Amino acid sequence: MCASFRRTSRALTQMYEEALRPFRLRSTQFTILQVLELAGEVSQGRLGEMLAMDSTSLTRTLAIMRRAGWVSEERGEDRRERRIGLSAAGKAKLKQAWPVWEKVQARVRRKLGNEKWESLLQLTHHVTEITRTQGGSL
Repeated sequence: MCASFRRTSRALTQMYEEALRPFRLRSTQFTILQVLELAGEVSQGRLGEMLAMDSTSLTRTLAIMRRAGWVSEERGEDRRERRIGLSAAGKAKLKQAWPVWEKVQARVRRKLGNEKWESLLQLTHHVTEITRTQGGSL
């Protein structure tokens, strides 16, 4: 199961990476911009939970995005907490790349068909949820 999900993930990621390349944007960065647009300012820990992303990878990706000016970072009430938000440049980058991302989405959806598309979304959400809530004790 793991190998199948990873192979599918790599293939899909390559499609999105190719489409987003002209915007100098990686698929992970685009996803972070999307989540911040929807969620608003959140702690880095909460962002990692929302993305099911490990802390090291998220910290590295956010550092790149901060240098590009796409995200803002502020200290929370607890000095250890970092609050991440979408900057004006990040909103502009998301708006710029969104139509291309939509085209890739539409292409995959068209090839799968609506029923399989919806089933796949439900299945991936369900697998993510059970692995996050039950961890290694499946």
